[in-house]
Amino acid sequence: MAVQRMDNVGIVVGDLDAAVAFFVELGMELEGRGEVRGGFADQCTGLSGTHCDIAMLRTPDGHSRLELARYRSPEAIADGPRNKPHNILGTHRVMFAVDDIEDTVARLRPHGGELVGEIARFEDSYLLCYLRGPDGVIVGLAEQIQGS
Repeated sequence: MAVQRMDNVGIVVGDLDAAVAFFVELGMELEGRGEVRGGFADQCTGLSGTHCDIAMLRTPDGHSRLELARYRSPEAIADGPRNKPHNILGTHRVMFAVDDIEDTVARLRPHGGELVGEIARFEDSYLLCYLRGPDGVIVGLAEQIQGS
């Protein structure tokens, strides 16, 4: 059997409210918040005593979702510096299509968004950038250039 779809991307964060505010400012819609704990969570994660708060967000088109989790127990582990370069094996990045990349970057700055490099042009197709979001998560933005 083949994959049916990608259900969501999960990101562990230290400050759930700040992370939700960042992604809502980006344009995602909060579906809901909840708590996860108990046997199934321990089985799935391979951890013991799992207890976390989660928030599920979706893109405006309803096709993609992002699950943010703040662990109460076991405590989240900081694996080195949060501003790691993008070329480290296993680095996570989530990319969003936006209609105005410069405006989006400007709106995310007050929420901790910092450009990793610069806004770059890929041929005559896209404007692209990476920025750091909550807890150092690399968020990619892509604006399709009109006429391409």
